[in-house]
Amino acid sequence: MHFHAVEPPSVRKQFRARAMLSLLEIGGTMTDIMSVADRSRRMSLIRSRDTKPELALRRALHARGHRYRLHVAGLPGKPDIVFAPRRVLIFVNGCFWHGHKCPTGHIPKSNSAFWLAKVTANRARDAKNIRKARSLGWKVFVVWECQIRSQKLTQEVADRLSHRIRSRPR
Repeated sequence: MHFHAVEPPSVRKQFRARAMLSLLEIGGTMTDIMSVADRSRRMSLIRSRDTKPELALRRALHARGHRYRLHVAGLPGKPDIVFAPRRVLIFVNGCFWHGHKCPTGHIPKSNSAFWLAKVTANRARDAKNIRKARSLGWKVFVVWECQIRSQKLTQEVADRLSHRIRSRPR
């Protein structure tokens, strides 16, 4: 059996920092540590539906007896969870991608102009979709990833949503 020595994270960070400094000293650029193909492959793995927060909320609502439709294409923004008889839509937003004002929702320091434009466009599109859904008579709820980060928080949010959903007339 072979065992490989693993350097502690602090040593790896110091090594990476020295490597970046030496790269910058010789006139290199520090845009990305991955090739374009690797970055593209990694970004393609980011899901837009059936994310962990969305699945957790769906399970909690289902356990409370709610039945719903998913990602209905005919509605503004393709909401994650749809309660059609009660005209209720739920969007489960990732804090980073939709620019939530929490620690997870920060703009990265590298390529910040790109990320700021992307998140700003996402927020504008979200606001437009919510306005349009409300104008069509739908009650819209937005649940942020940080609000359902733990099982306890998910249960609390599901309880509040369940009460609000049941209070809507059919």
